[in-house]
Amino acid sequence: MAARYRYSMDEKKYYSELVKRAKLGDRASLGDLAELVRGRLYAYVYRIVLQEHLAQDIVQETMLEMFKVFGNLDRAERFWPWLRGIAFNKIRRHTLRKQQRKEVPMSSIGEPQGRRGDGEAGLAHLVGEELKEVVVAAMGELKPRHRKVLTMRCYEEMEYSEIAQLMGCSELGARVLFHRAKRSLQRALGRKGLGKGFLVTALVLFGKMTAPSEAAAAQISVTAATVRTGVAAGLIGMAGTKTAVVSLTTAGLLAVGTVAVTSGPDKTMPMGDEKTASSSAAARQSDRTTGTIEERWYYLPEGADGPVMTRVMKSDSKGRQSHCAWRENDQGNYHFDDSRNVVCIDNHRMWRPDLAAQRLPTDKAQLREFLSRVEGRGEEMGYVPAQGDGLLVIARREGDSGHSRIVRLHHVLDEEYFRYNWPAGIKTVDNRDAMHKRGWTYFRVEGAIMGQRVTGVGRIAFVYAACKQFRPWLRLQVGNRLRIVDIREEALLYDDGGKVVASYAGGSFFKGLARPWMGLHTIDAVRRDAAEQQVWFETKYEANDEKAQVVLTSGQVRLVYTIDMWKDVVEEITFSMDDGKEGQMRFSYLQEIDEAGDEFAEPGITQRHSSKRRESGGIIWLFQLANGGCLE
Repeated sequence: MAARYRYSMDEKKYYSELVKRAKLGDRASLGDLAELVRGRLYAYVYRIVLQEHLAQDIVQETMLEMFKVFGNLDRAERFWPWLRGIAFNKIRRHTLRKQQRKEVPMSSIGEPQGRRGDGEAGLAHLVGEELKEVVVAAMGELKPRHRKVLTMRCYEEMEYSEIAQLMGCSELGARVLFHRAKRSLQRALGRKGLGKGFLVTALVLFGKMTAPSEAAAAQISVTAATVRTGVAAGLIGMAGTKTAVVSLTTAGLLAVGTVAVTSGPDKTMPMGDEKTASSSAAARQSDRTTGTIEERWYYLPEGADGPVMTRVMKSDSKGRQSHCAWRENDQGNYHFDDSRNVVCIDNHRMWRPDLAAQRLPTDKAQLREFLSRVEGRGEEMGYVPAQGDGLLVIARREGDSGHSRIVRLHHVLDEEYFRYNWPAGIKTVDNRDAMHKRGWTYFRVEGAIMGQRVTGVGRIAFVYAACKQFRPWLRLQVGNRLRIVDIREEALLYDDGGKVVASYAGGSFFKGLARPWMGLHTIDAVRRDAAEQQVWFETKYEANDEKAQVVLTSGQVRLVYTIDMWKDVVEEITFSMDDGKEGQMRFSYLQEIDEAGDEFAEPGITQRHSSKRRESGGIIWLFQLANGGCLE
């Protein structure tokens, strides 16, 4: 009992500290607080309702309510009882609604005037394709800023004050903008034969159609309170005089920024099977166009040292006609080919056309400085020292200046903030091979290093979503004296007698190898691994054979990587030393895995290392192999 009491007191103290910081305006602390309590809140709700989906709904409603009324919490140490009370009220209201539904006569079920909740839960599956097309077309007619504010208010359930902060206007300005967005949508629906009363239903339908999953679609609900803007906003929104324009300018509405947080589905984008020839590297890589505005979105779900997802938005010099040029998320790599008006799904991640190493806004100073020294160029991006999970950074570059500045930085609780929906009905061309469509594969390693035979097998994930179920691992044998096993939990080094001689963090021996699930092209992963350890490198690329070479030099050892740019993998690493000794490691990847044998059984940790885990030297382990294989 004493241990339990100490834990509760520590937990309460930690809650209190986060609450105090959040009430002082620290948004990161509010996000940390929500993440910390979400699991405990779900357990509490589920034990009462005993329905998984219902528990998820109530937890989500409770978290949203927490954000809305957080300022009402007077005593920080009472945070958990306060939040638990909000959840209990949500459960009680659901129970009352359930009882009321039981009293509705059977003859009324299915009638238009019936209760809204159950009908909307299955709305996306019941309505015809024609109605869906009408709603999508109506939304497509809206101005981009109108779609932005509808999305933030109706689907992200943001307060007007939050919308105002994000879009750079006053709260009244945000209300007016939302009012005009509603009117625009009503008019668009009216032109297609749908009356004014269909507005809320259309918003719900569009939200369900564009949800990333059926579970998410079931949670979409747009209420009358959501679409209410207030009398003042309604009057200004309906006015069209010069006086009204002056009022809007005073309210800050005409100073709407360029940064928007948008949610949208991955599932609405059709995944066609059409095959086309790959276009040239220059045409398919991120480029600079004079007079354009480019925004790069970086989403780091596990923090600055974890995987990164990237989205590139482009528009003209006036900020109009914005479109998504690239999207590389947890599911795949997408590129918009505007010459053919199609979205291509590619094997490879994006790389820079000038072959400069990819930089991230969260890079540490030492890494940035070394890359600048190797490549002979200054920094081109603003940097942020931000930490924590769920980080979203937006960098903006205008014209051909080459320099990007950070225009938005915040922590988000869900990757929905990062999603982007392609234009409705756009054609999709899938250029992926079998292993990339699968999302993961096995690989073999063959070769010899300084007279020692090298063999090995492993598993690699190509996208972040796949690595959760098919986690990467590596098993490598060097001669008869050295064995490496690297899995998520731990990386171990064995001697010729099978004894563990060293322990490292899991993933240590993937440094210097392909890691596409981390969100960067292999050519960038290798070079950044080298830069982390201050290892000099140079890059060569022959577009004709679609192969790149990265040459690393440290002391007397020289490594040459051959990288297939389109498959986004390492094909070969050659080793050479000043004394003439040589070696190589060749990698082959299985397109089909049906015949994969027992050699690809995932390794486990059978012996724990008793001493302290050692700090990984990163890519240096490959140089140590060339120097005789002593990795200890």
